[in-house]
Amino acid sequence: MKDKKLEIATFAGGCFWCTASSFEKLDGVLDVVSGYTGGEVDHPTYEQVTSGTTGHYEAVQVTFDPEIIPFRELLKIFLTQIDPTDASGSFVDRGSQYRSAVFYHTIEQKLTIEKLIMQINGAKIFNQPVATRILESKKFYEAEPYHQDYHKKNPIQYRFYRAGSGRDVFIDTFWQNKVQIFDTDICSEDNP
Repeated sequence: MKDKKLEIATFAGGCFWCTASSFEKLDGVLDVVSGYTGGEVDHPTYEQVTSGTTGHYEAVQVTFDPEIIPFRELLKIFLTQIDPTDASGSFVDRGSQYRSAVFYHTIEQKLTIEKLIMQINGAKIFNQPVATRILESKKFYEAEPYHQDYHKKNPIQYRFYRAGSGRDVFIDTFWQNKVQIFDTDICSEDNP
């Protein structure tokens, strides 16, 4: 039997509890790990990262099978779980450690996110340009065990946090009628 070629995607979308829960239920996603990336401090702790002094982002690393779910579909899910125009944090969580970013692992991933952001900006669905950063992947540090699958281990606390964060209100009111922007690829090979 031929070995499947798995890929990794890394997304920072504010609170990693909320970002992780968006990917875990998808066919083709094999693993979702909450952690920290993008900074210069080795083996940072949650307390260090949330202080905003390490340069790290709260992020999730997704292992996926591109034959089942392509990277572009993961990007669609990621972008519709955040306000991609917020350059100062994510919903109630403020600071550089909560900004949104895609950490690309291959040139193909970089080109895909660049094209998708160009498509979103070109469609003018926001009053300002997308602020989600496109960064080369760096060492990823797994967060402490109590952060992994937080939404499953602490469902009541998670639901209260998520409801109070403003994330779901934004998703429901903003993205509800705009998701079709992802249905066509205006930046395909035939239409650069």
